[in-house]
Amino acid sequence: MKARRQTVILELIDREPLHNQEQLRRRLRQRGFGATQATISRDIAELGLVKQPGDGAYRRSTADATTPATARTALQRAAGEYLQRVERVQQLVVLRTGIGQAQPLALAIDRTHLPEAAGTIAGDDTILIIARDARRAAVLAKRFEQFAAK
Repeated sequence: MKARRQTVILELIDREPLHNQEQLRRRLRQRGFGATQATISRDIAELGLVKQPGDGAYRRSTADATTPATARTALQRAAGEYLQRVERVQQLVVLRTGIGQAQPLALAIDRTHLPEAAGTIAGDDTILIIARDARRAAVLAKRFEQFAAK
């Protein structure tokens, strides 16, 4: 439920300017999610949302706004919570999550700027990481298996 709600939050702020938590709460309710102010506040923090200069609408933070240590911690937390299975195929790493959990995990991966990864593609419950080569794919797969085991 949390992962799906956070995915919907990202969709909402990408589509329209939402300036406060009450507006976000109302839009979530329209989409079938009842959430308290405290829950929305935690979601905003976990997703790294920031207020846009000028109009004050929520937006995704830029990569520059996140420190490497913060990004790594967020990745470990997201992988520990969402990751169910890891599979490596040559230089590709496939991550399986629960339904609606791939997007928040993929966002955490992208914000971490893993040197082994050339890029990610995320669906609803699957993330494809394209590694720079097969050796780096093995490193990534091992790292994610360790995250999932915690």
